[in-house]
Amino acid sequence: MKKYLIAGLLVWLPLTITVWVLTSVLGVLDGLFAWLLSASQAVLPQSAHASLEALKQIPGLGVIVMVVGLLVTGVFATNMVGQWWLSQGSRLLNQIPIVKSIYSSVKQVSDTLFSSSGNAFREAVLVQYPRAGSWTIAFVTGKPGGEAGVHLAGDYLSLYVPTTPNPTSGFFLMVPRADVIALEMSVDEALKYVISMGVVAPPVTKASRLPPPQPPA
Repeated sequence: MKKYLIAGLLVWLPLTITVWVLTSVLGVLDGLFAWLLSASQAVLPQSAHASLEALKQIPGLGVIVMVVGLLVTGVFATNMVGQWWLSQGSRLLNQIPIVKSIYSSVKQVSDTLFSSSGNAFREAVLVQYPRAGSWTIAFVTGKPGGEAGVHLAGDYLSLYVPTTPNPTSGFFLMVPRADVIALEMSVDEALKYVISMGVVAPPVTKASRLPPPQPPA
């Protein structure tokens, strides 16, 4: 009976967690959309309030509005007029004392992570952490820059070491390139490997079966 209970749990647990996460996301988006509709009632005439209340009752409408808003914003941001207005808005936000530190930091991180020309989280590697002889999976985020890059002589890499099973928290390391081992697995496969605590291992490719190249004598 224990075997059958575990087998049933393995079937329903991933499905239940997936439905719970999607339901939570939909609930947050619908709540945000309802709040925006409630805020708009203060500036719209009384005759429009009934229509706004009807929109609040439509499930999933917040997701549709968000997707449409992202598409419209993306179209606006990719033309010359939109880029000019966005640059003016960024310049204005960067002049506000408290908002400036928050906005600039978040913008730099988001531009690095989601820019098509960036190199963040594009490669998974093996690195010895937290001690020599103990290996973990890390993600290359680039090369050390600024003052840190000046003090580090040689070829160094900036690495993000995620925690398990929550990869949104982790550690930032700057290590020599020679101390890491490049992996053939994709970033998605490496994330699954980390989140599953090593249970879901990606398939071994032909290239990864080859012995590592030996350093020249």
